[in-house]
This record gives sequence, C-alpha cells and structure tokens, in this order.
Amino acid sequence: MLYRPGPMRPRRVTTAPKPEFSRTLRSLWPFSPHLPAIAPQQGTLMSSIMPPSSGPSSGPSSGSSSGPSHAATNGSGTAPVLAPNVISAKEVSPRRKTSTAHTIDELVLEQLAHFGIDPKTEFGQHLGNVARSTYNAHSDTKLLWSTLTAELASLPRQDRAARFAAQKFLCFQLAKVLDTLMHPFRRTYQSIIDTQSSRLARGPYPIFDNITALFSAKPVITRTATYIYACSEWVDDGFQGKELLHQVYSRLLNPTNVSLANHVVDIEAGPLAHEYFAWNFNSGMAAIDAALSHLVGHQDIILASRNVYGGTYQLMHDWLSKPSNLDIAVEFFDGYTEADFAKALTDCQAKHADRLAKGRNIYVYLESPCNPHGYVLDVPAMTKLAHKHKLTVLCDSTVGTPFLHRPLKRKDAMERPDFVIHSYTKDMSGMGGTTAGVVIGRNERMFMGKHDSAQGLDVDGSPKTWHWNETLFWNVYYIKGAFLDSDKAYEVINGLHTLEMRVLHKTISTLTLAECLGLHEDINVNCNAAPGNPNAAIREKCLHLGLPAPLFTIDFEGKKGAGKPPFDRQMFKSFFDCLDPVFGHQVSLGQTNTVVLCPAITSHSEMSDEALRAAGIEPTTIRVAVGIEDPRTLIAHLIKASELALEPKAPGFCAKFPSPETVDAVYRKHYLAVHTKYVDSLPPTADLLK
Repeated sequence: MLYRPGPMRPRRVTTAPKPEFSRTLRSLWPFSPHLPAIAPQQGTLMSSIMPPSSGPSSGPSSGSSSGPSHAATNGSGTAPVLAPNVISAKEVSPRRKTSTAHTIDELVLEQLAHFGIDPKTEFGQHLGNVARSTYNAHSDTKLLWSTLTAELASLPRQDRAARFAAQKFLCFQLAKVLDTLMHPFRRTYQSIIDTQSSRLARGPYPIFDNITALFSAKPVITRTATYIYACSEWVDDGFQGKELLHQVYSRLLNPTNVSLANHVVDIEAGPLAHEYFAWNFNSGMAAIDAALSHLVGHQDIILASRNVYGGTYQLMHDWLSKPSNLDIAVEFFDGYTEADFAKALTDCQAKHADRLAKGRNIYVYLESPCNPHGYVLDVPAMTKLAHKHKLTVLCDSTVGTPFLHRPLKRKDAMERPDFVIHSYTKDMSGMGGTTAGVVIGRNERMFMGKHDSAQGLDVDGSPKTWHWNETLFWNVYYIKGAFLDSDKAYEVINGLHTLEMRVLHKTISTLTLAECLGLHEDINVNCNAAPGNPNAAIREKCLHLGLPAPLFTIDFEGKKGAGKPPFDRQMFKSFFDCLDPVFGHQVSLGQTNTVVLCPAITSHSEMSDEALRAAGIEPTTIRVAVGIEDPRTLIAHLIKASELALEPKAPGFCAKFPSPETVDAVYRKHYLAVHTKYVDSLPPTADLLK
C-alpha cells in the first residue's frame, strides 16, 4: 500500500538571488563539458544548474553544502530565503520544478512521499538516508566545480594531476554506490516483471548492467533510439533542453555522438574550447546544408570563395538560389588575399544594394585550403574584414584538418570564423569507411535551453543578447534529423587517434610530389608546395608550421602561354586509366591511400564549363589526394604509366621526369626538414614539468 502523507505546512519563500553569470563556466551535462555557459531568463531550470560563483550569494560562508540547510531569513528578518545548498540540491529532486521544501530534510521527505514510501519504515529510513547523502553530495560537487574552475589555471602541474586523480577515484566511489543499489533494485524489478513473456518483451533492464560501461577505455557505442527517463519533471526539462542528462531520443542526442562533439571542440579550439560547441551530422554536406539553412534567408546573398567543393557549389547555385526556394544571390570571388576579398565585398555590396536596402544580409563562405588545388585563403584577414562589416563568416576547413588549419585558435577573436565546418569523412576519420560532418560555433549561437537567452558577442565583437531560437540546435538540428549515429561517431573517434601522424607524413609526400612533378616541363603542378608558387606565402602564414595540405592538382594542358598540350584527350584518358591501383580511382580524399580523380567529370561535374574554367579546372586536370605511402612508389608508377600510355605517341615525354637519384634526394630533404620543424615546434621538457 502506498504511503500518502498529509500536506506540508505552506511557507512564504523568497528565492535567493541568482549568481552572476560567468562565461567561463558551462551548464552541467555529464557527457558534455562543451555545452555553453547560458545566462538564462529568471526562473528557468538552467539557472539552477550553473556552478555557483564565488560571490556572497553563491553558497554558505562555510564553503560546504553540509552547512546550514535550513531556510534563513532575508535582510528584513521576515520571509525565509532558501540556503544556496538547498537551491543546488533541488536540481536532483523529482519535484525540482514544484517543490515546496525549504531544507534538505524536507526534500528527502518530499521525495519519499512522491514515490509513496513511508519514511517510518526501515526501508524508508535507509532510502531517505541515501537520498539525503545524494542531495548533499550534489551541492558539494557544485561547490567543488566552481572552486576548481577558479583556481585551475594557477595550479602547478603536480596539483592538477592530484586533483584529476582524486576526482577520478570519486567517480568510482559514486559508481560503486550505484552498483550496490543495483542489487535491491534488480530484486524489485524481478518481482514485478515476473512472467516469461514480460521478460522477453522487456529485455534486460539497461540500468542494471551499464554502470561498468562508464569505465570503458573507449566511448561506448550507444545503439539505442530512446532512453529511460527519471520522472515527469525531469523529462519535461529534457524536452526543453534544460536537463541534458535526459538525451530523450537518438535523433537529437546520443552519448557516443556527444563524446565526439566534445573531442573535436577540444582539438579544434584548444585553450578556447570552453567558448565553442559542436553538432555532428551524418555527412559533410549535411553539415554544410545545416549551417547555411540556419543562417540564410529569402533573397540573402552569399559571397563565396571560388574554389569550393562541387556539392557546396550545387547547394548554393542550384538549390538556395532557385527562385522557388530561397532566391538567394551567390557571388564567387577569385584570389586568396585580403585585398582580393575586399574588392569582391565592395563589388557585391554595390551589385546587391537593392537587396541590402530591404534588410537582406551578406554571408561569407570560405573554403580553405580549397578543393581541388589545396590553395590557402588568408582566412584571418578576410574574417576580420568581414566582421568589421558585421558579416557572419563560415569556413569549410576539411582539407586542412585541425592539425594544419587552426582558425579557432587565433588570439584575435575578430579573426576567427563564426562557424567552422569539417567533413569527418576525409582525413579526420582517415580510413574512408564512413561519412560524417560537423559544425563548430560559439556556444551562444549553437545551443541553449528553450526560451532562454544568453549575453554573448556579435560578429563585430560588440555585446549582444542571443536567444534560444537563434541557435543552430533549435533552428535546424532539432528539426532536420541529419544526426550522426553512434557507430559512425565511434569510427571517427578512432580515426582521430592517428590524425597528426597521418597528416604530417602526407605533407612530406605532398612536398616531394610537387617538387618532383614540377621538374617535368610538360606537367603543370597547381600546388602551393611547388617551388615558386605564389600561394606559398599565405600557406606559410595560415597553416601550422607552414606545411601544405595534402591535396593538389596537375594538368597536361601545356605550360601556361607556351604552346599546346603534348598529347590528345584520348591519350590522357588511357594514361589516367592506367594509374590504378597505386593511385586509387576513388572520388573522395583524405584516406590512407593516394586517390586521384578528374574533377571536371566527378567531384566538380555539377559546375558549368565556364565555372570550371574560372576555378582553374581543365579537361586534363587530375586531383591528387595524397595518402601515407612512400611518395617514391607513386612517382615510379606514374612514370611507368606514362611509358605505357603516353610515350608511344609523345616520344621523349618520359625522359623529362627527374632521375631516380633526384627523387630520392628530394624525398630525403623534405622528410628530414618537416620532422625537424615538427619536433622543434613541440614544447620542451622543462615546459612540460611546469
């Protein structure tokens, strides 16, 4: 029989003032340290799950949540005020939104009554004691969080290590308590689900045996569509985006996916990770579509760099600009410098003055390093200029990866793009085994609880209040359903382990291939790693260690302005078809093996002949996506394919390749130089001991 107590005596309560919002602290989500620090509207749950500040209103003067857990009086000595530890404790109450309790003891009684448990029984007493400890533990953990955040940056390394170890062990202690609870919990379950048909239909109750999964050495692949929720008030908050322990539905959130999102923010933003947030998608194009759908409205304007991925071009040119869709205007600009962008922006503003006068907006879309040539744009300078004009900037950084291209680590916030996009499919997963993508942006533009708002920064650095329905989550992600499933997320996580090693080796091969092929007078090498390439200076400025992206093109159209191609198109096709299997005939990039394609008939086939020419793509252009092989094996096979397909009709072509000894010397030079540069860039041991 359920216990039903009489009603508590009503009291008049005044809620304690809310602590001042700190941008360095983020809302509590056990799977995600990168959720934004939200400054919610008065009275929302999100305000109660912020770690307390160090101000006088944030906690008891003793610094411990086991201090006075009663309702104190306010300054006038009349209306009771909830103690800060009680405010924190209410977050883990089943009646967090409707509680009338004013002390932790009252929270315990209220919880027992909510579930019909008589506190006078032996079971009720033990359950109440566990609940009381849990309320106090949660309050103390909030204080621990805020204390650690305030002091962490000033701690020596050994103290940081000690704090990590202590907190890690505390996780095991809490899990052991939970694991012990599973014994009576399971017995109770077995007494209720007591028929064969019920047990088969229900399956194993997942809480019982999943606790040890917390300590898996790799993120667990969470294959589920739905999740168990705690109680009605918690799941209500889950649907409002205010209780993210409740992931509700895997089209929206999934622990494996969230693990990847947090990881990529750490990688991409480094010391600024607390300012950024990521949403994963089931492909790179889904990520691009989501970002543009989030921002671009009817008759807006996109100003984009010329060399973008063919799918991006098609989305902008064929779908977004279609009059029956959004009727946007798309302007592509040539060049890679700030001056090139400044001229294009001025021209764009003049051309579309009528749209701008009607309140439409320009959005800047950059791809750097770009596809297919691997050329680099001066993203920091272009972004800073765009921000001065209050324009939002998106940057597809897929080809550069977070190892080479680090736009979100710029010290000057004005130089950082507002949204960075990656196709995980490429180098980040690295094996060509999955399709996935991600959008990374500032916290306040990516997520907050429903009906909340946050004080953040506008694109020009001025203060701005952002609202929940302006975030990518509620505006697009929540609706469109292009979610990355747990298996794909796990594969990307695995691939990221070797990203730095793979890309470093690929840059060596790129330098070697560009120099050796550039020695052939009938091969045009479009690569900023080629000696004398005009894009090299921007590459040195914008890419880590000045290393090139592992993507470039070659063509056989004859040296620019100096004659005709050395052979006809049919010969070229025969030559290209002989490149496989050393050069993989595949349409992607960023894999462990080197792959080639002809952009005009594959990755950029959506573009018109005029657009192809403007992008520097010729009929004989071959895009080379460099893998991790010894580059000399690639050069040797290319020479042999040339002997088979080209030499018979273009005598002397193969004699123009560099000698084997030259190739070896070039490879050795770049191998040693890149590794020396890389080692010299790493922090010395003395710094690591600090």
